[in-house]
Amino acid sequence: MPRRTATLIASTLTLIVLLGVALLAPAPYSEMSPGPTVNTLGDYGGDTVISISGRQTYPATGHLNMTTVRVTGADYSMNLVEGMLGWLRHDDKVVEHDTLYPQGQTAEQADQENAEEFSQSQDSAKVAALEELKIPVPSRVIVSAVVKSGASEGALHAGDVIKAVDGTAITKADQVATAVTRHKPGQQVTFTVIRAADAKRKSTKTQDVRITTRTSADGGPTRAVVGIQAGVEHIFPFAIDIKLADVGGPSAGMMFALGIVDKLTPGSLTGGNFVAGTGTIDDSGAVGPIGGIGLKTIGARDKGAQFFLTPADNCEEAAKDIPGGLTLVKVKTLDDAMAALKDIKAGDDKALPSCSRS
Repeated sequence: MPRRTATLIASTLTLIVLLGVALLAPAPYSEMSPGPTVNTLGDYGGDTVISISGRQTYPATGHLNMTTVRVTGADYSMNLVEGMLGWLRHDDKVVEHDTLYPQGQTAEQADQENAEEFSQSQDSAKVAALEELKIPVPSRVIVSAVVKSGASEGALHAGDVIKAVDGTAITKADQVATAVTRHKPGQQVTFTVIRAADAKRKSTKTQDVRITTRTSADGGPTRAVVGIQAGVEHIFPFAIDIKLADVGGPSAGMMFALGIVDKLTPGSLTGGNFVAGTGTIDDSGAVGPIGGIGLKTIGARDKGAQFFLTPADNCEEAAKDIPGGLTLVKVKTLDDAMAALKDIKAGDDKALPSCSRS
């Protein structure tokens, strides 16, 4: 074989090998795609999504579907071939890995964070729904976490109800830090608490606990700390249980709230229509933006949704590519969502506030 031909063949084979290695080498990307969409009024995975006991409930028809996005795991290693195929698919989205898992977040850390956000969203959905129905929901400030080896370890415990700090009544969680930072590191602060076990028994017995403050070590301004995280515990007048396996994050909050309201009121909020949506919710009923809005609208459309309740801050992005046959409805609050459902039930589509590009 002529030397020139051999050299050409060797070069070609080397190039093919290098291209193969480049295409199959791990790339710093993750993939997002439409995930399951679940009717909050129905069942999923063998469980009723929203169960209410201790209060009269009513049958509901139609759909109030929460929507999800499926993402590759934190440990998944995508190659360039998969990345290019993902970029070409309309229903998928390839993003930088750090967008979904910042600062090297592990799969376990991501799952824990999603679980905590999901739990908080359920709690806020319950509060917002009952407030919408004018059902009072009392609350109290508690110790939600104790820092390991911190000043309060062994003295205060998660679930203890904080009634006062240094004799001043506590009604909001942020008042605890304000009261503690009035001290200098090394000074004592007195907590008046109801122990968690007593609180569960509905006892009002209190005791004073004295904690010696320490100097903060979190990189912020130097201040006195006691090594606890204060939070709010709501006292619901009846049991509301939300079960939805393999779902995390806060984005289903609004749809959970609507599902609870529908089950607690006569008739059907949807009038039998298929309504889907997404959005975080806080205790006051304010609806917040979420990620992956375009993928969620696709998932909702594919499932059969006619209307999609869209957080106002996601409207511009969602309106760039609206799936055929789906009406995007702009909402800022739970009240907005309720008003939209009233128009949908009445068949008054023209009255709906729609999403549009700026």
